[in-house]
Amino acid sequence: MNEMPNADSISAVPVKVDRVFDSCSDKDCITNLRVVLSDGAELPPEITSVRTRCCTVENVCMTVEPVPFNRGYFTVDITYTFGVELLGYARACDTPTVLQGTAAAGKSVILYGSESSTKTFFSNGARIGETNSCCEVVNLPTASCQCVDPIALETKIVELPPFPGQPEGGCRRTVMLTLGVFSVVELTRPVTVTAAAFPYTVPEKSCSAQTDSPCEIFSRLSFPTEEFAPVLPAGAVPPESGVSGADAL
Repeated sequence: MNEMPNADSISAVPVKVDRVFDSCSDKDCITNLRVVLSDGAELPPEITSVRTRCCTVENVCMTVEPVPFNRGYFTVDITYTFGVELLGYARACDTPTVLQGTAAAGKSVILYGSESSTKTFFSNGARIGETNSCCEVVNLPTASCQCVDPIALETKIVELPPFPGQPEGGCRRTVMLTLGVFSVVELTRPVTVTAAAFPYTVPEKSCSAQTDSPCEIFSRLSFPTEEFAPVLPAGAVPPESGVSGADAL
């Protein structure tokens, strides 16, 4: 392992980074989320119950707009697109029918993103900032949204009213979801800051290819004792050695 350089070798260098000006975390419970089945398919009439097999975040679209009369603040409009895999049952113990679909939900947050009236041009063709029709420079912060795949809290079949012009008995059946979504939203801008830096170093570890036999590699592994020991709930007191559960009562 390389030794840490002494304090005299530390120098201050300018670096370009994306500074987070504001961020928020959310725990959203999204209700009445309609599932649109793939290829516009209808829910089969024989399906009487459904459950969610898995639900993933397929895409997140975001737009950033300044908040009027509140300089430096921006509205971030977020649209989630979820991919949903459902299991449909005609009867409880029947083999389920796998159904694919998508669902979309939106939300808005207001965050501070600071102000900037500069344009930045890069040699690779990228640019930040543009001039609008009023000859004003628009330099919006960059929004990012981190999220994990949602938790399916409820899956149910509901009947929607018929389309205009359809007969009264033409109700449409669809699947509605309730999802729990955890997310973190951030507004960032590129800035130049000064940071402490150590001198450049070359790794001392040599590169090597593994040439040992599979049995030699296996012999160096520790025995996984914890895999053979039941895990007790938090706060539980294990019984004395050699005492069965019935005798401990």
